Amino acid sequence: MGGQREKRFTRTEWAWIFYDWANSIYATNISAAIFPILYAQVAGKGTTGDLLYGYAVSLANLLVAVLSPYLGSVADFRGMKKKLWAAFMLGGVAFTAVMGVVGSWKLMLIGFVLSRIGFSGANLFYDSFLTDVTTRERMDKVSAWGFAMGYIGGSTIPFLISIGIMLAMKQSELSMRIAVLIVPVWWLVFSIPFMRYVHQVSYVDTPPAELGKAAWKNTVGTFRRILKDKAVLLFLAAYFFYIDGVDTIISMATKYGDTLGLGAIGMILALLVTQVVAMPCSILFGNLAKRFSALKLITFAVAMYAFITVIGFMMGFMVDFHESLGMTLEEAVGISSVLFWVLATLVGTVQGGIQALSRSYFGQIIPPERSGEYFGFMDIFGKFACVIGPALYQLVYGLTGKACFGILSLILLFVLGLIFLRKGKPYFEQAGKRKTA
Repeated sequence: MGGQREKRFTRTEWAWIFYDWANSIYATNISAAIFPILYAQVAGKGTTGDLLYGYAVSLANLLVAVLSPYLGSVADFRGMKKKLWAAFMLGGVAFTAVMGVVGSWKLMLIGFVLSRIGFSGANLFYDSFLTDVTTRERMDKVSAWGFAMGYIGGSTIPFLISIGIMLAMKQSELSMRIAVLIVPVWWLVFSIPFMRYVHQVSYVDTPPAELGKAAWKNTVGTFRRILKDKAVLLFLAAYFFYIDGVDTIISMATKYGDTLGLGAIGMILALLVTQVVAMPCSILFGNLAKRFSALKLITFAVAMYAFITVIGFMMGFMVDFHESLGMTLEEAVGISSVLFWVLATLVGTVQGGIQALSRSYFGQIIPPERSGEYFGFMDIFGKFACVIGPALYQLVYGLTGKACFGILSLILLFVLGLIFLRKGKPYFEQAGKRKTA
């Protein structure tokens, strides 16, 4: 009977898991699908406002990345993690609501930057709470279920509701504003369990008057500890490269498909399949981690992404060199469209798993009482990693004039990730023994 209870999630674990359900709608409706279209309509394509959008995204990411280690350090002090999470979450909710009601593109852009800071900052503290809500042995499973609920909840259900509203209202500006306003409501309502049941368990004590000074001292100290801790350092190096490749494939998929002449509706539906497939596969990865170890599954997922880049290359190669292959352009585009669905499905099988297990495995090799600081540095690696992949793709595409070679160049990121995972394996094993000792 006790064993059965152990397999079930506790109320605290469920509350933590459901925050992914709560906030994932921001990633779909605001970051990826609907708000960019609404903003372009309000600001006008090709105008100053339209051109400033990309800079706004970069500014928000840069601010969070630079502040993450310090914020994480402050969060590690007694009672601070929950307060900081609540402040960033409520700020994100409030400014997302502002984006849906104001008419000025300038106010929409300011709201977007501040809402994105709120979203990213709250995620930093959410991730670091993983060491507070569960045991080391259950981290893989709990983290995987978080991503799974995020994919099926925030990334699918409210997104479909938003699409339904937009279709019913003939994609009017009002329908897109309603889709934007769904985000803060969904985000806030499903954050209530986290507010009530998740609490900071591991922390560092310090007098309130010395908080700022101690936080800066701890940030510097953690950076030095990371440089000396080969397990953490090599894992972060591997993560830096492979998560860059993962994020680049996610962000460049439709742009690459559009370059090849694939239909927009077909690509959107294929990417929706990615979200649906990712839900059960995230759970599967969490369950398999006990049998095969999280490290082996992360390595498998990185290798799978390397294979995915090869499929992406084949798609473009057939379109770019269809005449040499004895095909018409229509035939090449048709086969590439089918391969895009294959690619989307394969991405779905490993996307949630690699994200979930990276988070939980990192949580297993760091000191739990300093989880905020360490996840803050992990956040920096994740944010700055998003720069190399798109630049590499664009550079190779520009030099060769062929998009297929641009997508193939991303395999370098996964190969480097695999090299660092391989190099760090003995240190990861030592860290695991140290934590269980």
